[in-house]
Amino acid sequence: MSVDTDRPATRPPIGRELAAGLAVFAVYLLVELLAGPGRRAVADRNAEALLHFEQWLHIDVEKALNEWMEPHALLTVLANYEYAFTYVLSAFLLLAWLYVKHPDDYRRARSSFIVLNLLSIACFALFPVTPPRLLPELGYVDTVAQGATVGSWGSPLVSHANQLAAMPSLHVAWALWVSVVLARLSRGITVQIVSAIHVAITVLVIVVTANHYLVDAVAAVPFVWASVALVDWHHGRRRAARVPSADAFFLHVESDTAPQHVGGMVVLAPTGTGSPTVDEVRAHVRDQLGNLPRFTQQLAPLTTWRRPRWVAADDIDWTWHVTERTATDPGEKNGVEHASAALSRAIADLAAERLPLDRPLWRIVLVREISPGRTGLAFLVHHCVADGIGTVVQAMELLRPRIELPSGHAGPGALKTAAATVAGLAQLATDGKPAAKLPPGSAARGFSTAALDLASVRAIAKSNGARVTDVVLTVVAEAVERTHPEFAESSLRGKMRASVPIMLREPDSAAEGNVTAAVMLDLPLGDMPVRERLARISRVSTRLRTPTRALASRFVMAHVLAALPVPVQRWFARTVYGPSFLQAVVSNMPGPTVPMTFMDAPLDRVVPILPLAPDAPLALGALSWNGELGIGLAVDGHVLDATALTAAMSDVVDALADEGAQAGVGYSGPHSSASNMRALSRGESSAEPKYLRN
Repeated sequence: MSVDTDRPATRPPIGRELAAGLAVFAVYLLVELLAGPGRRAVADRNAEALLHFEQWLHIDVEKALNEWMEPHALLTVLANYEYAFTYVLSAFLLLAWLYVKHPDDYRRARSSFIVLNLLSIACFALFPVTPPRLLPELGYVDTVAQGATVGSWGSPLVSHANQLAAMPSLHVAWALWVSVVLARLSRGITVQIVSAIHVAITVLVIVVTANHYLVDAVAAVPFVWASVALVDWHHGRRRAARVPSADAFFLHVESDTAPQHVGGMVVLAPTGTGSPTVDEVRAHVRDQLGNLPRFTQQLAPLTTWRRPRWVAADDIDWTWHVTERTATDPGEKNGVEHASAALSRAIADLAAERLPLDRPLWRIVLVREISPGRTGLAFLVHHCVADGIGTVVQAMELLRPRIELPSGHAGPGALKTAAATVAGLAQLATDGKPAAKLPPGSAARGFSTAALDLASVRAIAKSNGARVTDVVLTVVAEAVERTHPEFAESSLRGKMRASVPIMLREPDSAAEGNVTAAVMLDLPLGDMPVRERLARISRVSTRLRTPTRALASRFVMAHVLAALPVPVQRWFARTVYGPSFLQAVVSNMPGPTVPMTFMDAPLDRVVPILPLAPDAPLALGALSWNGELGIGLAVDGHVLDATALTAAMSDVVDALADEGAQAGVGYSGPHSSASNMRALSRGESSAEPKYLRN
């Protein structure tokens, strides 16, 4: 997956833009077609009212200017053609130039131009005004009609156009709009002067040719202002981008006992120069903000009914967002057991702390002395910012070398997607609920890590006709059964309902946002051989490899929820994401396959961090990283023992690998023993770190 935040702006399809222009023109013609027989009389009365208003203000200069123009034949012809063409040419040449050279500016300018025309057309419909030249009793000379100027009201080309559209003057409005757009683009003083002269000439021309009253020109000003202001307001709302329903889902389910942030902890290998200081890390992150857009945004204040939105953060409090602490543990103060406990305790503490909503929803914490000479770096973002893969992509903006993760694949066609979604909705409706409902959970957090040899895990999967995710699910279920048999039988009644996220990202999708779907699997517990458990889970997990449930889940999260009021979204999220429907979250994610560094320090260990679903006692993240499968296990500390579970997971992998080796199938090379797994989880290893190779 690649993320390019600096890619050139794309132009909207030209066909769509032309269709929008034709639609606006159709509305203009419709106003004339729907006019009743009394429209001319109404327009005449409105014209008289405007003229009387000007006379009251002593600005009725139209007649004098028109009479002055009449004997000047050349000026009259020039004025006629200026009236007919320059406002059109200036507006459409500006739009064409912006479309070709400045697509982002074009979108905003085009939108304000459309709004300007629609507002003017609405005024034409509600307040028709007869131009002075069509009121012969006032004695005006219709210079345009007399000259039969090509393209003007006096030519057959536009003879059927709406001529009772004097208020506001669209000629002045377009010319003024061009000047405003150019001013906002800061195109230089010369351009501004030329544009201002064009506006002034247009005002003069519409009056001397008896096409408008002076107040028609003045009225163009608020119309242009309103069109630009409306688009700016809308643009501001778009910049305050609405949080998609799939992302807002995690805001709705979050509570003090179930913070919803994802991330990871990396352990930096010792180097001769020492670990980076917190100030150096702050400077490094600051340099990457251009590639991390959510790092400079925060949520607008949440309300009961308003949909959450992203807004630009006023400031970034670097003393909060990037901090450091020293790993501590109440146990023994020396040795590897202390190091393991210190790492787990540090992650558990961070996972239990909610990210405040009054600032950007990310945090980086340097954790010193998790083992002698080793520093941990915790990277956390709220789940409403990104899913697990998106978080990995964002974290990798801070790492080197820059690489691309495996991207998603383009989805099936529209018809296949629709059919699969319908089938998936039916499957979800019949999936039922867990065998047992767990009681409310606690705020206590336990965390433990393991680092499994990825080649061993893949060999186990291959030798059993399964997949790596099947092995991970089996290891989880087997570990729960071995370490907490009473909980497995009495509380879970022999089955643990696990939510397994499925990546639905398409190629080149942005890192931000949740583009996953959850598929529920019932993991069999009870006393059985581990290979039999793996075989049963492999059969059940076939639903992970068919798109129906995943597409249906994504459809509900991204579309159905988006159509519902916020209180209904909140109720739905809290109903389905909890003990009534799931008891664990197990996610297996791809990661880079090469050694990486953070500020020139090699990464010695990578541990994913997943949040617990509300009242669910277990969440496991598995991340493949440079030949290892890093395991991060979060548990409700009042229900499960995280350290015992990860130790059992290591034993299960060793046992499966040994069985495969004895049977003469699978991975024949060395695999990590349980003791080595525990050492790796502590950030310790007797082997020379392969990350030190260049």
